[in-house]
Amino acid sequence: MVRHQPLQYYEPQLCLSCLTGIYGCRWKRYQRSHDDTTPWERLWFLLLTFTFGLTLTWLYFWWEVHNDYDEFNWYLYNRMGYWSDWPVPILVTTAAAFTYIAGLLVLALCHIAVGQQMNLHWLHKMGLVVILASTVVAMSAVAQLWEDEWEVLLISLQGTAPFLHVGALAAVTVLSWIVAGQFARAERSSSQVTILCTFFAVVFALYLVPLTISSPCIMEKKDLGPRPALIGHRGAPMLAPEHTLMSFRKALEQKLYGLQVDITISLDGVPFLMHDVTLRRTTNVEEEFPELARRPAAMLNWTLLQRLNAGQWFLKTDPFWTASSLSPSDHREAQNQSICSLAELLELAKGNATLLLNLRDPPREHPYRSSFLNVTLEAVLRSGFPQHQVLWLPSRQRPLVRKVAPGFQQMSGSKEAVASLRRGHIQRLNLRYTQVSRQELRDYASWNLSVNLYTVNAPWLYSLLWCAGVPSVTSDNSHTLSQVPSPLWIMPPDEYCLMWVTADLISFTLIVGIFVFQKWRLGGIRSYNPEQIMLSAAVRRTSRDVSIMKEKLIFSEISDGVEVSDEFSVCSDNSYDTYANSTITPVGPRRGGSSTKTLTDRSGR
Repeated sequence: MVRHQPLQYYEPQLCLSCLTGIYGCRWKRYQRSHDDTTPWERLWFLLLTFTFGLTLTWLYFWWEVHNDYDEFNWYLYNRMGYWSDWPVPILVTTAAAFTYIAGLLVLALCHIAVGQQMNLHWLHKMGLVVILASTVVAMSAVAQLWEDEWEVLLISLQGTAPFLHVGALAAVTVLSWIVAGQFARAERSSSQVTILCTFFAVVFALYLVPLTISSPCIMEKKDLGPRPALIGHRGAPMLAPEHTLMSFRKALEQKLYGLQVDITISLDGVPFLMHDVTLRRTTNVEEEFPELARRPAAMLNWTLLQRLNAGQWFLKTDPFWTASSLSPSDHREAQNQSICSLAELLELAKGNATLLLNLRDPPREHPYRSSFLNVTLEAVLRSGFPQHQVLWLPSRQRPLVRKVAPGFQQMSGSKEAVASLRRGHIQRLNLRYTQVSRQELRDYASWNLSVNLYTVNAPWLYSLLWCAGVPSVTSDNSHTLSQVPSPLWIMPPDEYCLMWVTADLISFTLIVGIFVFQKWRLGGIRSYNPEQIMLSAAVRRTSRDVSIMKEKLIFSEISDGVEVSDEFSVCSDNSYDTYANSTITPVGPRRGGSSTKTLTDRSGR
């Protein structure tokens, strides 16, 4: 008797193997299945989708708040006592986590598209849970410690929402291919109705989203006001060490409207410029006088303060990632900067820029605690600096300031009732850009109150505030914003409506076409599980059903094989039970002492 061995030959399915292998570590063909996904795996898919949305929101948030990265570093510096650039590692980590989750979601959607059973590997499940937990903790921490920053998310949407809407339309249109496939494969009419109603409810809701979009840049170009004036925040801190003469000179070279400075007073009564309470961040005090490092800067004599270097820290820590762009001459100049006195600044800026003065009160035990304001006023008036170019921010003793220096422009750092502002002869407001709305800007303008917003570093934010009609902004990035010729985008309302309606119509047409095509392509295929067919079966149907698994039974004569009779050479649907009930029995010894086996069924045939 001729002995043969049944072998199966499959067409290569490299893409499918990679798909199921990467997602669920099912690289072999026999490990895959077309069975329905289990409820447990569906739950993991929902969790994956939720994590994708959460990480996308967190990534978008962290990208948009790059305007306030320095503020975030400053906040952590006050908490931990040392300076480090935290936002960039957080952004990179968030981007990596989002990419990983997005990849898993794409693989899961591909499983659905090709009809494969989803089975997320346990390592991916652990990674998913870790990323979800980390994102929730990070977002909760920001909500508690940096609560105002969430306003940036809403402000940024005023500039990006029109374009995000178009991107969302493109995404939902692509996703309709998978949804239409599920609709066409559904056997029950109720399932088809559910899929259709749910999907198109989401689609139509997305089509109507522009009704909720409000952006100041959706306006007629003729209504655009003048560009906001720029005030250098402590000079030009991205080009030189803050509060140094070099920083102020760099700012004046850009023809800025004004300079913002923080003033404190030395132990011997000399007003000088310093933002921090101590000297640790912006000088080399820890190297020169380690015992004085944690002492308030105001508790040191001016002669000692002049001995400190106020520029090396800028080159060492590179707070804005701009130190490498300095020319060799600027690099040498920055390395030799010292603490700047108020008198030096007044002499430099006289007739060249407006000064926004903010006072930092000295400690209670300071000998000039009660007279600090008077000393500062005397220094300004003695310098001959034009009074109308002084924006006076301190709220203490305003009547005295108005009496001594009637030409100063009084500025308030908080929102108050209009009556209160008028009683205080307030002419300007200095607010954080998250604290004022477009309607409030219009109201202040009608009351003849000018508003300055801080700290505006990103061109997108500057463009948005330009469209909103903000008169002036304080910026660390004045050298970049001064080069912005116009808002990044501005669109007339009619043009935006045309873009909105056109995008909706194109999306709807494509989605309907995809549903019709998928119904025509898949509507005649009955859903069945090819893994339930024996691997040796060659199935040929005369109906509209098509064969998913193509198999060939190849007989090759071997020395130690399996004997298969003709009735088992090809297993049809009718012979499946016979084949399943068959057993293998030895037929006798062969040459060399080995034995052969024959295939019989349990009934003895």
